[in-house]
Amino acid sequence: MAKTMKRISAMSFLLMVCCFVLYEITNYRFLVPFIITFGTTAYHFIIRLMVGVVIDSIMHNKANYHKKWYHVSKFEMKLYQKTKVKKWKNKMPTYNSDTFDTSKHSWDEIVQATCQSELVHETNVIFSFIPVLASIWFASFWVFLITSALGAGFDLMFVMMQRFNRTRILKIKQKRQIPIY
Repeated sequence: MAKTMKRISAMSFLLMVCCFVLYEITNYRFLVPFIITFGTTAYHFIIRLMVGVVIDSIMHNKANYHKKWYHVSKFEMKLYQKTKVKKWKNKMPTYNSDTFDTSKHSWDEIVQATCQSELVHETNVIFSFIPVLASIWFASFWVFLITSALGAGFDLMFVMMQRFNRTRILKIKQKRQIPIY
């Protein structure tokens, strides 16, 4: 998944630059939507990669899952059941599946990784709306708002997955710690 994200980032950025250069040479207005589209796409992918790298360099998958922020309420679990997270979560891409591999990591490490992943995606939700500021120069407010909302919604799905999974992993972890007599 990481390679795919990097390729999309690079390709979108290059296409934006090419369209921009072509626009500067020809002044063809039809190129502006392409500049916006490729630029926004590049931004969304690049910022997600950067946020992941920065948070990983700070936390190293060592989140304190006992903090209140990471606790999942009963209301939330009902919401996750209503939205059928269990059915669609396995169809979503994973940036680095080794992070959640039980043959390589303890349940404790995996729980911490879900916290870090959640934080990455929550940060991405916030950064998703920065392109709306570009509407100051390019107009097209609704285009920027819709693409930002779609990007934020995509990241919210990952937040839901991590919180849903963490509750289940903590139950498994707790069962494994109870001695059997």
